[in-house]
Amino acid sequence: MESFTPVSALIGGILIGLSAVALMALNGRIAGISGIVGAAMGARGSELGWRLAFVAGLFLGPWLVLAFTGSLPPIVLDASLPAIVAGGLLVGFGSRLGSGCTSGHGVCGLARLSPRSLVATLAFTASGLAVVFVVRHLLGA
Repeated sequence: MESFTPVSALIGGILIGLSAVALMALNGRIAGISGIVGAAMGARGSELGWRLAFVAGLFLGPWLVLAFTGSLPPIVLDASLPAIVAGGLLVGFGSRLGSGCTSGHGVCGLARLSPRSLVATLAFTASGLAVVFVVRHLLGA
């Protein structure tokens, strides 16, 4: 953890929490990215509007950082393109299999004390730890 920045991590966590609370308070919806994006494909009217606004905010976020700070942090991916694509497909499959993603279960579900979200969060955290252990220590990557 050579680049841990607790202040920016705290600010980011607070913003994620406030966004999740605002979406629940204003729309009665859970801020799970996979559910929002997945349902946007067939949404109509006001359902489509807030979903597209949410997804647009994900893309506009880095540009706001650039506007306020004058720079963006470097993005370093130490994996091949096929590994990145495979990882993305596995995450997508896992979020469908688990009926939600880390934001839906880990942020919103745990805040609502959902037992299902606790199990899902423990499962994806344990899976992530296991994959990192295998890749870094057993395969030596």
